[in-house]
Amino acid sequence: MMHKDKLFLLFFLLLVGVVPAWAQDANRFELKGKLKGTKAEPLLAANIQLVKDSSMALVKVEVSAEDGSFTFSNLPAGKYKLMATHYDYATYQSGTIQLRQNTDLGDLVMPERAVALKEIKIEQQKPLVEQHFDKTVLNVENSIAATGSTVLEVLEKAPGVNIDQNDNISMRGKGGVIVMVDGKPVPMSGAELANMLRGMGANTVAKIDLITNPSAKYDAAGNAGIIDIRLKKDNRVGTNGTLSSSLGMGMYPKANQGLQLNHRNRNVNVFGSYNYVHRNDINKLDLYRQFYEVVESDKDGPRSGNLVGIYDQKNVFGHIINGHNGRVGVDYTVSPKTIVGIVGSGAFTDINRTVNNKADILDANRQYESSFLTNGFTGTNRNNQALNFNLKHSIDSAGREISADVDYAAFQVRDLQNINISFVNPSKVTPDSTLFSDLDGGLAIYSAKVDYSQPLPSISANLEAGVKASLVKADNDLQFFDRSEGRNTYLTKMSNHFLYSENINAGYVNLNKKWTKLSLQLGLRLENTLAEGKQLITNDNFDRNYTQLFPSAFVGYTVSEKHDVGLSLSRRIDRPTYNQLNPFRFLLDQTTYSQGNPALKPQLTYSFEFTHTLLQKFVTKLSYSRTTDVIVSVLSPTDETTEDGKPIVKQQDQNLAQLDYYGVTVSVPVTVARWFTSTNNIEMYYGLYQGNLAKTTLRNGRPTLNINSNNSFLMPNNWSAELVGVYRAREIYGFLDVEPVRFLSVGVQKQFMDKKASLKLNVSDVFYSNKTRATTELTGYFERFYQRRDTRVATLSFTYRFGKSQVAPSRRRTGGAEDEKRRAG
Repeated sequence: MMHKDKLFLLFFLLLVGVVPAWAQDANRFELKGKLKGTKAEPLLAANIQLVKDSSMALVKVEVSAEDGSFTFSNLPAGKYKLMATHYDYATYQSGTIQLRQNTDLGDLVMPERAVALKEIKIEQQKPLVEQHFDKTVLNVENSIAATGSTVLEVLEKAPGVNIDQNDNISMRGKGGVIVMVDGKPVPMSGAELANMLRGMGANTVAKIDLITNPSAKYDAAGNAGIIDIRLKKDNRVGTNGTLSSSLGMGMYPKANQGLQLNHRNRNVNVFGSYNYVHRNDINKLDLYRQFYEVVESDKDGPRSGNLVGIYDQKNVFGHIINGHNGRVGVDYTVSPKTIVGIVGSGAFTDINRTVNNKADILDANRQYESSFLTNGFTGTNRNNQALNFNLKHSIDSAGREISADVDYAAFQVRDLQNINISFVNPSKVTPDSTLFSDLDGGLAIYSAKVDYSQPLPSISANLEAGVKASLVKADNDLQFFDRSEGRNTYLTKMSNHFLYSENINAGYVNLNKKWTKLSLQLGLRLENTLAEGKQLITNDNFDRNYTQLFPSAFVGYTVSEKHDVGLSLSRRIDRPTYNQLNPFRFLLDQTTYSQGNPALKPQLTYSFEFTHTLLQKFVTKLSYSRTTDVIVSVLSPTDETTEDGKPIVKQQDQNLAQLDYYGVTVSVPVTVARWFTSTNNIEMYYGLYQGNLAKTTLRNGRPTLNINSNNSFLMPNNWSAELVGVYRAREIYGFLDVEPVRFLSVGVQKQFMDKKASLKLNVSDVFYSNKTRATTELTGYFERFYQRRDTRVATLSFTYRFGKSQVAPSRRRTGGAEDEKRRAG
């Protein structure tokens, strides 16, 4: 390992070393002054930018002190301009400042706003969905439609985002999505990730960024893109906070309670938050499974023959979630050039899950043969803790900057499951079967990264470079016991103890350059992965060692004042999550189980995207990507049978040869009237899946359409309303053929107490139409399912903001444990 560490260190030093050092000008000066309001009061926490007079290029940024004073030090002689912004005033801009000596500008008076602040807020109200040149933004914080929702429910309303019956998240028809919280990936997938997002209230979220083509600065993981959940941050000066509470009722009750506190002065910012989520939910899933003979053919390969049997199953899953999430941190300004911070967070989630299953077994003539009833209870605990140390240092006034993050995260999993199966068979008596399982798991993530940036004045460009190292260790022990008829027999065949370790070392370089109308970004990321898995009971092991290059590029061009175009490309990787590699079995009933796949390989994607923006408002995107070794979920019969010879179905992620994706996205925001705005996002795409799995040759795909319409209405006396409609056309996802889905949500809001308080009422899925119908067909197997969840919910929410209204510049708090956290669980 040491020689690899030295290689990456050498790589980073070479990146930084290629940048020439400039000789320091001996003639350096100081520029200072004081900012005051129209009543001569000093202004605290104003943002002051010093720019070059000719090009308006940013030189330095300062924040005013309590007496309104500011100082720019170590400045070379030249012509400058000063711009200052403050919450209570309009922007101040100075004339040309000729700096040839130390200069005191004296008192600078900020101009009054030309329009009242309340009017500005009304005119600039943001819709739930906004399309930007490089990403889609969900403005969750002020959305009425998001009232009382969980983050998972908000994502369901996002354009291009889909959550299937197994809680897998896909974006624009593609799996392999990275989910981040404040820039730190969540180490989970599938049901584990969904349960975490269900335990996370939307009242803690400011916005969600959907990024489809990230640069080389991001981890190379995630072929479908990144979902980055940005938590609320209070940027007001002094002691401030936000209190929120909501109560919802669908088939069962839901509740969210939250408190956010913040104290900020010139040098110190202390912040903390707590959120409690209670969800009582239900999921009804009907399955109709048909099994056929597999007929071998030399000419066309295996094909389905005669019908041999049918399972007609009715499942009802219940889960009660009680989640506690906390976060506390501090940022400290050591000097005008250096800021350090520490952030600690924890999530503690208790889930009680039940399953009630009735399955009728039909023979080859579709006649009733027998039944079995499954009743199960699982007590689940999902806890995690994370700690981040961060530093940001401005090296000099030329713009050189270095930042560093050190992260530690720990995850604990405990599942205690009891399953009882009763049999109804007219021809014979079969005793009940009782299974008990105990899963005890842990995961630890260690991560460190350093990022460096520096302007290159000689070519009018900017260079970014960085290195990152992460280490992951997982230990999961699953034990099964047969407790039928009073026994307590250890089941070796079903039990397992899985150890996994992974070390990823990476380095990247990004070069950005802008001309008058043209902009260019070139990036290259290098990642080396060392992974090892051990199954202690079966003694099956695997080792992997691979190194990959991930280039990225973006070219943008301003055609005219009305038209902008851009072209981006990137190569990305999506490694299997730790659960996907874990060979454990998780039982639904005696005929169905899911299992991880230690042989699962990473999927690799080349992505291209062309973007056109009209009037900085209407955005059109054309996309193409090719993914190899596509990770798809396969539900198919196994060679195993039950004790009475009935087929057993296994769900497992496997690698399919190839996916070709073609897409068009159009964003059409329309101001119908001053009081009525409508933002409409239309996505059309075609995904072609090709390969051979489960004795089935697959070449499957169809064009599909997604429409998301967000409509905002402004009414007198601080009333407003919101209506969100979603339509998803029929879609192919691997072996899955999903029928159209449509749903509508409405809400109304009243603001009062000088807009510090708000009361919101929202009804999601008004017509209870958000239901999923789909089919799966393979050689020898056909399945049809119908899923309904507790989606029609009426929620009443109250929010109150207290403290001062003066705003200081915010600092983005993100860490370095990026892809690793997403893949845990």
